[in-house]
Amino acid sequence: MVPTLDPGDQLVVQYGAVVRPGDVVVVRHPFRQDLLIVKRAVERREGGWWVMGDNPLVENDSREFGTVPDELVVARAWLRVRRPPGAGQRSAGALLSWLGSALRPVRVVPAASAARFSRRLRAR
Repeated sequence: MVPTLDPGDQLVVQYGAVVRPGDVVVVRHPFRQDLLIVKRAVERREGGWWVMGDNPLVENDSREFGTVPDELVVARAWLRVRRPPGAGQRSAGALLSWLGSALRPVRVVPAASAARFSRRLRAR
């Protein structure tokens, strides 16, 4: 989910929330249901949600496993928490910089943009 999420980021999620196109969601991987993955819900299709990562070069998403049934959508993310700076970067300036950007709402992609992205993939 880079660039929206970085390795080590944590999410505050809402279980059972209504999912809309553009939302970042936590889903169970359709082939390995013990594995939770974070993807963006692009659109509703027959059989469930078409989900994709924000990095178009990584294909561990619906391009690989198809639609995700509703029962495998666990939660909707609404807040990203950045990890604090490493032990070597604990200066006052680094901590203040981290505080300024540690909590951010997860960016929602407008439905029109998400649908456009999805149409490009179907055209391939």
